Amino acid sequence: MDKAYKNLDFLNSRDARSLRILAEYLEPQARFRKYNVTDIVVFFGSARAIPKDEAETRLEAAEKAGDSKKLERARGELDLARYYDDARELSRMMTEWSKELQFPDKRFIVCSGGGPGIMEAANRGASEAAGISIGLGISLPQETTNNEYITRELGFEFHYFFMRKFWFVYLAKAVVVFPGGFGTMDELFELLTLVQTQKTGKKMPIVLYGDRFWDDVLNLEALERWGTISPGDTDLFRVSSTPQDAFDYLKSELTRLHLDDEEDDAT
Repeated sequence: MDKAYKNLDFLNSRDARSLRILAEYLEPQARFRKYNVTDIVVFFGSARAIPKDEAETRLEAAEKAGDSKKLERARGELDLARYYDDARELSRMMTEWSKELQFPDKRFIVCSGGGPGIMEAANRGASEAAGISIGLGISLPQETTNNEYITRELGFEFHYFFMRKFWFVYLAKAVVVFPGGFGTMDELFELLTLVQTQKTGKKMPIVLYGDRFWDDVLNLEALERWGTISPGDTDLFRVSSTPQDAFDYLKSELTRLHLDDEEDDAT
């Protein structure tokens, strides 16, 4: 007879749900401790973004086919593709900078949701800088998880969204939110709520990347006019539209918030 903790039928049953939830807390914790992961920079964004060269190829094929619906879709993909390339570049810049830091426990490792699109671009940029990166994947029927650029030992696959979100926020020292859909909006608003209500006590720079996208889809100033958020709540984030601007801001804030005190102690 199997012991209870070896009984897979039990472990996958409704009665053992609390054990599965706990496992998604304890196993990542053990792995992060093993690889000395204490600080991450999280990249959120659409799983549907593709590299610019791939988008251009699809647009060319649609133009040749003369299909108006495919042509419209391909033009949208090309518009979104710039953000894939920008996420890749920003991740590369952040990783190169973090590798130069003299404090080994303050690496600000790039972390994504593990999937394709912007998530892949973030892991890809870190890989191109010869750095490690994290993928906090989620099991979904319509999406593959754990893109090929994630550091093998730091690729995770979660079942529970809320445990995955916990690990994003718990280790995050900064967050960059690229254009995305429902999932990205969910992650953004939960993060803003935690910061606004001070349920996360740490200072955390938040960048909304791509002014044209965010100006088009999000009007938080209207919430302030209606009185449903406080004056100044829109100062909880910064909008950037180039990798260099986002990098300069993140580097400045992360240095001010997390590195200056250690530099003083080292002198």
